[in-house]
Amino acid sequence: MKVLKFGGTSVANPENIHKVKAIVAKPDSEKIAVVVSAFGGVTDLLLETSQLASLQNLSYKESLAQIEDRHISAIKELIPIQGQSGVLSKVKSDLNVLETLLEGAYLIGELTPKLSDKIVSYGELLSSFIISEFFKSEGLDAVFKDSRELIKTDAHYGKANVDFEATNALCNTFFASDNHQIMVLPGFVSSSKSGDSTTLGRGGSDYTAAIIAAAQHVQLLEIWTDVSGMYTANPKLVKQAKCVEHISYEEAMELSHFGAKVLYPPTIQPVLGKEIPIAIKNTFDPENPGTLIAKNNNGHGKTVRGISHVGNISLLSLEGPGMVGIPGISKRFFETLSLKNISIVLITQASSEHSICVGIADNDAEMAAEAVNDTFAYEIASKKIKPVIVEKDLTIIALVGDNMKSHQGLSGKMFSTLGKNNVNIRAIAQGASERNISAVIKKEDVKKALNSLHEAFFEENIKQLNLFVMGVGNVGSKFLDQIRQQKKYLKDEMKLNVRVIGISNSRTMAFDENGISLKDWDTVLAQGEKADRTLFFDRVKSLNFRNSVFVDNTASSEVSKTYADYLRNSISVVTCNKIACSSDFDFYKNLKQLSKQYSAPFLFETNVGAGLPIIDTLKHLIASGDKVKKIQAVLSGSLNFVFNTFDDSVTFHDVVKQAQEQGYTEPDPTIDLSGIDVMRKILILARESGHQLNIEDIENEAFLPKESLETNSNEAFFESLKKYEDHFQKLYKDAAESGCKLKYVAQFEDGKAKVGLQKIPKGHDFYNLEGSDNIVLFFTERYPNQPLIIKGAGAGADVTASGIFADIIRIGNF
Repeated sequence: MKVLKFGGTSVANPENIHKVKAIVAKPDSEKIAVVVSAFGGVTDLLLETSQLASLQNLSYKESLAQIEDRHISAIKELIPIQGQSGVLSKVKSDLNVLETLLEGAYLIGELTPKLSDKIVSYGELLSSFIISEFFKSEGLDAVFKDSRELIKTDAHYGKANVDFEATNALCNTFFASDNHQIMVLPGFVSSSKSGDSTTLGRGGSDYTAAIIAAAQHVQLLEIWTDVSGMYTANPKLVKQAKCVEHISYEEAMELSHFGAKVLYPPTIQPVLGKEIPIAIKNTFDPENPGTLIAKNNNGHGKTVRGISHVGNISLLSLEGPGMVGIPGISKRFFETLSLKNISIVLITQASSEHSICVGIADNDAEMAAEAVNDTFAYEIASKKIKPVIVEKDLTIIALVGDNMKSHQGLSGKMFSTLGKNNVNIRAIAQGASERNISAVIKKEDVKKALNSLHEAFFEENIKQLNLFVMGVGNVGSKFLDQIRQQKKYLKDEMKLNVRVIGISNSRTMAFDENGISLKDWDTVLAQGEKADRTLFFDRVKSLNFRNSVFVDNTASSEVSKTYADYLRNSISVVTCNKIACSSDFDFYKNLKQLSKQYSAPFLFETNVGAGLPIIDTLKHLIASGDKVKKIQAVLSGSLNFVFNTFDDSVTFHDVVKQAQEQGYTEPDPTIDLSGIDVMRKILILARESGHQLNIEDIENEAFLPKESLETNSNEAFFESLKKYEDHFQKLYKDAAESGCKLKYVAQFEDGKAKVGLQKIPKGHDFYNLEGSDNIVLFFTERYPNQPLIIKGAGAGADVTASGIFADIIRIGNF
């Protein structure tokens, strides 16, 4: 004999019921017991309707009409018209009884557990009868059997306890005597010894199937649902979740207890003792092998088999000095909750005996707190114990696996993964079997926590980075193009899955939780909502993705002021914007401290030298114990381009205009030519060397006339350059006559920094610096005479974008 159970989604509508029939009708010599749930959503509708009736709200009649329409419509679609009469008559008769029960709840203004069980049982009773009649109409040898006649329980309404001795005897008698090929039974429903309807608890249809399977000693119990087995995590929350092909009974029980909704937790108990395997199959993909639950087979070498969670949890904490060393406190605490029929999901107690903490359902929290406070009223009044502390809106996440006990470091890996992603843990518990490790976290952190843990334990070390990019001009657009081009390489070779979730320019912003397509990001952005820095941050924070990175490709001081907000929320920051790191020292220092405190990298390699590894090299020198004595550098690719191009055959105005048009200067070229940009860069290098310096401490030997520096528009600036052409030609002539080249040099030595135009003689490291290249000379204790030299392209959108890209990869390897 075979036992197949079909859930609510599998029988949600006539189309799905046809799929069920195709599975059941496959040629087979064995008898088949088909256990079905109520039509999808009907159980909830029955509960809602009964609640409305008990509140004496007449709108319960509208809900009842919906229930009636669902079932009558199903009959008319499933059964040929000539066979409908008898089926409709029986179903309408049952619906009339249901209406009478609801009228009773309405008249007395109360819904007792006994009455509730009678009402809610009609979901399965109606669906199973209709499906059995449909099978008959399709030529199948089928019969309906009311499970209440087979499964006997006590009178604990709502979640009755099965009398297995009586139930097994009744099942054996019926299945031995009935000769039909297919027997359709309602799940979930049962009856007490006195004959009253009882139910087996939500999800109890699985339990019904398991009870019958165990009673008949079948070879396999098949649970047909809307997913292809049990997954490593909830696939609705973790898109990379994978089906687990084989899993032990114990692992399945742990996962289902902690929220894996594929299986009702008590289902496994009846078949466990008889070692009957359970197959979890997909009604909508019947050829998929799904998951086989069987006796422990050492997990096929896997340690963690799944990550699950259960939501709507409250933590109830009892603490106080009067608990230490006092016998009976725990007994009284747990007894109080037991007397109120409150189920405890998680327990943790400090070894000092100073506190006990339990996890319970949110909707039990107030009643539990009141009851415990009453029990310990004397101790609370005498200040020996504090009133109960209740924390709501929490979730339990759990790692599950039979082989976890034989592997070291799993707890550390779990908690460090959560910590790196700013997921705060409120409580921790581990079973004595070491089959699961549980942690209580905030409800809003669930998705991030599950994805972070799944990435750490199941995704072949592929790390997902979620980018939020502000600024998509020259540098930003090149950066997005580079990500698009390298996406496959990063995933295959570096195990990094880089996604752009949000983008913004000064006009619009756009978000896509699944990742913005980088082939047409500009179109997506153009159709986005109005840009707003505050709303952008709020969206990044509310999405709460793991490994989130804010990328600033702007030159905005206002954007730089938001970095602290990102870092405080464990969101990494990568920026080519020099303003933050060259602003007030205390602001810079605070950002560095926030980065350490919240384990959120703050990287700004492109602040100096675009894509050159200048800051990274400096950091490694300092980290290895070296000390910087002097820094000499040409740090402006823009100014180097200008003075490498300028001579007596071209005007200074035309050279600067060319530099601006080719993207070597900022949109406002005075930022480059005034020396402020170079001042910021040498300031950053001095700070990264360990010195406390502000921009005002740097000496600037300006080469621009005062009038040029004081212009307030690009047009006025360029006009001033024409006016002072003779001044610029004289600078060139003086250098040329002495066999030198003009270079704008930054220097830091003995705690002091300065910038200015210098005449560089032949033989100097700076003399042959071409185009827009940068060069830095680090004189340190280890490099006292021959400096460590870094040289290369120091300006341009491509190299700056590649520098930002390099910082993203550094975070990926963090």
